[in-house]
Amino acid sequence: MKFDIKDEKLAPAGKKRILWADRDMPVLAAIRERFAKEKPFAGLRMSCCLHVTAETANLVRALQAGGAEVALVASNPLSTQDDIAASLVIDYKIPVFAIKGEDNKTYYSHIESGIAHSPHITMDDGADLVSEILKKHPELHKQILASMEETTTGVIRLKAMEKDNILKFPVIAVNDAQTKHMFDNRYGTGQSTIDGIIRASGVLLAGKTFVVAGYGWCGRGLADRARGLGANVIVTEINYIKAIEAAMDGFRVMPMLDAVKEAEIICTVTGNTNVLDAHHFKVMKDSCYICNSGHFDVEINLDALQKASSKVEKNIRNFVNAYYMNDGRVIYLLGEGRLINLAAAEGHPASVMDMSFATQALSCEYVVKNKGKLQNKVYLLPEALETEIAATKLASMGFNIDTLTEEQHKYLTSWEVGT
Repeated sequence: MKFDIKDEKLAPAGKKRILWADRDMPVLAAIRERFAKEKPFAGLRMSCCLHVTAETANLVRALQAGGAEVALVASNPLSTQDDIAASLVIDYKIPVFAIKGEDNKTYYSHIESGIAHSPHITMDDGADLVSEILKKHPELHKQILASMEETTTGVIRLKAMEKDNILKFPVIAVNDAQTKHMFDNRYGTGQSTIDGIIRASGVLLAGKTFVVAGYGWCGRGLADRARGLGANVIVTEINYIKAIEAAMDGFRVMPMLDAVKEAEIICTVTGNTNVLDAHHFKVMKDSCYICNSGHFDVEINLDALQKASSKVEKNIRNFVNAYYMNDGRVIYLLGEGRLINLAAAEGHPASVMDMSFATQALSCEYVVKNKGKLQNKVYLLPEALETEIAATKLASMGFNIDTLTEEQHKYLTSWEVGT
C-alpha cells in the first residue's frame, strides 16, 4: 500500500482521537454499521480530497465498511492532522497522502496520488480533485459515477463548470443540504473559527471590535459567537438582503474600507478573492489581527500585504506572522491566510460533523443506487434522505417532535377551508 504521511509513529495518538470523535458521531456510526452489513460500495474505488481530521477518519471508515477501496488526500496544505493520517494508514489500512504544512507542489502531487487510485466516486472539499481530473485526466470521465462536494467554494466552482459545459459527471452538492450548511457552516464554523483565532493569538475577544466579512451561514455563525464572547461585531457585505439581515440581527453594517479603520480583529468568510486588499492595508488600524475562514487562501491579498510591508517577522507566535508597515503600524496575519479553524485549531466539533458526514455517506449510496440515471449536473440531496439524517440526529440528542394528525395533514394539503 502506497502512502505519504509525516510519521507512522503518530498512529497510536491518532487512533485515540478517532475513537474519541466516534463517540460523538452516532448517526455516522449507525450508517457505518448498516454499510458493513449491506456493502453498497463493494468493488468500487473512492478518492476523497478532504481535511484529514478525526471526523473525516470516521467518514472514510464508514465508506470502507461499505466495501469501498478508499484513498484520502488533503484538501488544504495546513488542515491535515498528522496523527490521524498515521492511524488511518497503520490501523485502518487506508492509503493517505497528506502532511500538515506541505508545500504547493506536494499538495498537488498528493491530489495526483488520489487520481492514480482510479476512482469510481470522488469526494471533494473545494473541487480541486474534480478540477484536476477534468483538466488533466479525461480517461477517467466515463468511469466516475459521481462526485460529492462539501464546501460553498467548491459548489460555486462546480456550478461554473456546469454552466460552461465542462462537467463530465454528476455532482451532489452536499454543502447545500440543510443537514450540512444550516449546522456545520453556522455552528461548526462559528465555534471552530473562534477557537482557531484564540489559539493563534491568545487575544481576549471581550471589548474588541471584530469584523466579519460575509454574512452567509458561516458569517452568521461567526458573528453570533464573537458577540457571545463580548466582541463588538461589524459585518461587511455585498448583498443588500444579507446586509439588512445582519443589521436586524443587531450588528453594525458598513463597507470594509470603513470597517478596517476600527477593526482589531478581521475574519473573512466569503468564498471570494481579495476581500482584504492593498487599499485596506493602507488604512488598517495598528496591531489588527487578520485571518480567513473561507476555503482558499485568496480572501486576503497576501502579495499586496507583502508589498505594503517593510519587514515581515514570521512565527512570532505559532501561526502568527507580523507585517510591519512603513509608517510604524503592524498587521498580524493568522494561519498564513488559510482556514484558521483548521490551521491553528482542530476544525469543527465531531457532533456537528456527524450530520455533515452522514450526508456525505448517504450521498455516495444514492449515486450508486441511481447509477446511469443522473446527468452531468450539480444536484441537491433528496429531501427524504435529509429527513432521515435529521430524525436520526434528533433522536441521538434525546429529543422528539410532534406528528401531524390525519385532520391536520388533510387541512395542509387542501384548499376548501377559508376565512
